[in-house]
Amino acid sequence: MENFFSELKRRNVVRVATTYAVIAWLLLQAASILLPTFDAPPWVMKAFVAVLALGFVITVFISWAFEATPEGLKRTEDVSPEVAAKLPKWSRRNFAIFVIAVGGIAAALLTYQLWRGARSTSAGDAEDKSIAVLPFVDLSQAKDQEYFCDGISEEILNVLAKVDGLRVVARTSSFSFKGKNADVSEVASKLNVKNVLEGSLRREADRIRISAQLVNARDGFNLWSETYERELKDVFAVQDEITRAIVDALKIKLALAPPEHPRQNTEAYDLYLQGLFLSNKSDEENLRKSLNLFQRALDKDPNFARAWTGVAKAWGWLADAYVRPLEAYPKTKEAASKALSLDEHDADAHAYFGDAKRYLDRDFAGDEKELKRALEIDPNSAIAHMFMSFLRSAQGELDEAVEEIEEAERLDPLSPPICYVAVLWYIAADRIEDAIRAGQRSVQLDPNYVYFDPPLADAYRAKGDFNQAVELYEKAQAVTHFPSVGLGITYATMGRGEDARRVLDQLIDKSRQQYVAADSIAVIYVALGEKDEAFRWLDRACQEHSGSFYSYMFRSEFRPLHSDPRFADILRRIGLDPRQALSRQKKR
Repeated sequence: MENFFSELKRRNVVRVATTYAVIAWLLLQAASILLPTFDAPPWVMKAFVAVLALGFVITVFISWAFEATPEGLKRTEDVSPEVAAKLPKWSRRNFAIFVIAVGGIAAALLTYQLWRGARSTSAGDAEDKSIAVLPFVDLSQAKDQEYFCDGISEEILNVLAKVDGLRVVARTSSFSFKGKNADVSEVASKLNVKNVLEGSLRREADRIRISAQLVNARDGFNLWSETYERELKDVFAVQDEITRAIVDALKIKLALAPPEHPRQNTEAYDLYLQGLFLSNKSDEENLRKSLNLFQRALDKDPNFARAWTGVAKAWGWLADAYVRPLEAYPKTKEAASKALSLDEHDADAHAYFGDAKRYLDRDFAGDEKELKRALEIDPNSAIAHMFMSFLRSAQGELDEAVEEIEEAERLDPLSPPICYVAVLWYIAADRIEDAIRAGQRSVQLDPNYVYFDPPLADAYRAKGDFNQAVELYEKAQAVTHFPSVGLGITYATMGRGEDARRVLDQLIDKSRQQYVAADSIAVIYVALGEKDEAFRWLDRACQEHSGSFYSYMFRSEFRPLHSDPRFADILRRIGLDPRQALSRQKKR
């Protein structure tokens, strides 16, 4: 045995093996950092380890059997002792320095890997507590339960959104995958969540069968799944069971138990879900249909709080776009107040109540109080953050408005309305490149989304790219059959006064037939340099409590009016301190 170890030493096997082991360790540390960076699949690392292990065996064998000489590799037996003695060899000191240097580098890489792992674990813990709730699939024979499937999904989502420590993607983004057969990994990637809840529902008369499963999108494993067969009257208990199961599966402690559902009229609940389904549309016809369904639900059960919130929601979205503010906002406020008297923990009701307070009563402090309460109840409320951005913009706090809409977008990343508002606030805050990127994203989300004007066109106009803006405005105008305010502003800015007045005349003519926000007419007069006419229409906007003006008064289009005393007077009339609000604008 002593001779064997002497021979190992003489043939440099020990040094070669040690050197190989140290370098292999260094390579493994580097690979463990670099391979994940390039999204290499797990088998690549396994193959790399196998190759290094095989290489170790081969290297040790070669160092035993062969000797490197000036004439090349020769079998050790063929090298005479005299020749072997003259071959260059590392001294013990140099070999030790080499091993220590390589080992130090490997140790540094290991330390970095452990530090990065600790950070990623911390981030992963936060990511683990994120979920998207997809709309349940209708498996009913008649395929007529889409509203019921969407409603059940949304009700579960609303309860989960109130769970402390759980990030829940808002409805608009989750429901954007409906009917697209997207796999769980795609959903999770686009919504930046770790977990996805999906399911199906079959309804036959008063019997329901609900199947649900919670999937970890990272590895595709089911964390939980269950099937429930119940009578329709027990649907509320099923919702609670699903919610608790998800919370347990994600190992989250429930700070607040799901609210106890009182025994509700199932007919009223069915009508409510139909109304909820239609209230998520943006056209006037469906919004009015949803109002009718909510009211029928309330006729069955006057104490159905969520139905009152539905009424508030429908009137809130009808206001300004289709119905005069002084007609719509009192009904929003009344319905939201009724909902809160029945359930103070309804975040949406607080948001709509606060919105109505600002527009109707010019109560900015009251609006802020209600929105803060909504976010206290439901920190995941994208609608509350969006409404808060409207409030901050109306106060002249444009940077804060951007922060709020960016938070809303984080919670609801695929929402066209939120993306639309983001463009407006970026422009108002003079962040034009951000506005263009957001506008381009809005086209990707929904190329047909036009609530007032296409947001990308607004962004191009702000940049001075008038030709692209005009092209987009004209295309949208052909679809909506409504005069484009942005097109009128662009024409005026380009010096095409006659074209601008043509759009202006069309808007004024429309205002005689239906509600048109007076500030949308005023802003074209501003672009034409006719301040007196602009203030005449702004006076009308104040009288009519125009919601759009209350939110957009600090947009860049109105800046030419800021130095005019009449603008300060308008700010006083709507409940703002002109010196404070305008001083924020002078900093821009």
